Amino acid sequence: MPQGHTARKRFGQNFLSDPNIIRKIITAIAPDPAQHIVEIGPGLGALTVPLLAACGHLDVVEIDRDLIARLKETYAPEQVTIHEGDALKFDFARLPAPLRVVGNLPYNISTPLLFHFASFAERVRDMTFMLQKEVVQRMVAEPDSEEYGRLSVMLQYRFNMAHLFDVPPGAFRPAPKVTSAIVYLQPKPMSECCCRDEALFGRIVTAAFGQRRKTLRNTLREWMTDADFEALAISPQARGETLSVQDYVRMADHISQRGV
Repeated sequence: MPQGHTARKRFGQNFLSDPNIIRKIITAIAPDPAQHIVEIGPGLGALTVPLLAACGHLDVVEIDRDLIARLKETYAPEQVTIHEGDALKFDFARLPAPLRVVGNLPYNISTPLLFHFASFAERVRDMTFMLQKEVVQRMVAEPDSEEYGRLSVMLQYRFNMAHLFDVPPGAFRPAPKVTSAIVYLQPKPMSECCCRDEALFGRIVTAAFGQRRKTLRNTLREWMTDADFEALAISPQARGETLSVQDYVRMADHISQRGV
């Protein structure tokens, strides 16, 4: 194991080690000294070192006590501000906006992490993450595809996203059993995220994809009647994966305006 550290499965640790991939990621991030960059899970510093070289200071969020000790030994406080703890519970509002958030995210908690980051989107300039390729494909999937689902709709409502490039298992130590990918997320202007009731929107999306084989008439019967579907020109016989993000916004707004 590199540098004497044993990867911990419970933290989903796989450490990036391929210098060519590291250079490619740093090029994609394009860090600048004037920017406030936060790295999630710096690990053994594969991205930390080149990021620091480019911007001079980083905030990092790390949960592993051994890696935290290494960070403290390696970097002065004026170089790296260490936030000890779980990124899922970290309050990004503590940091000055706008933030650029980067990192090789733990694959075992990637979906809840993405939703957590989305809750702070107003404070974020952009985010560049390494994730399991399958997750990235779901994030950027288009309607009427196998990968399109709740994650696609909820993130596409709030972000413009791009699947930048893939990263093979051999780029890591230990090598994961899956191919990884780099994804770029940029929050949309708040004027474009104009759903009247975002909590209702989230509930509708969750219900629509809760049982993918069922029609919208069945999955959304708590909120939508046939008359509602007709008013929106959406077939009640359709399934959740056939609707666009804007279709879900229209349904949520219609229900909100109707007072249900």
